[in-house]
Amino acid sequence: MTAEETLEIVSKQWCNLEDLMKISQIGRNSALKIKRTIKDKLTKQGYMIPKHVVPMKEVVDYLDINISYLESRVKKGTW
Repeated sequence: MTAEETLEIVSKQWCNLEDLMKISQIGRNSALKIKRTIKDKLTKQGYMIPKHVVPMKEVVDYLDINISYLESRVKKGTW
């Protein structure tokens, strides 16, 4: 997956299971575990989260995706 493709996915407000599988390059079961972990954390903080998605910001934080680095790769044309 290129930096440009990753940035396109993380630019969304909500992350569904397929997006999570793509950006983390893991299978369905592992992605479900990550999604559940994020959703449980937010629920404990008092947030109400839609059933099939989680906030992309939380996914980026959980996976520690460096947006600045990806943007710099796209600007230089190297990914």
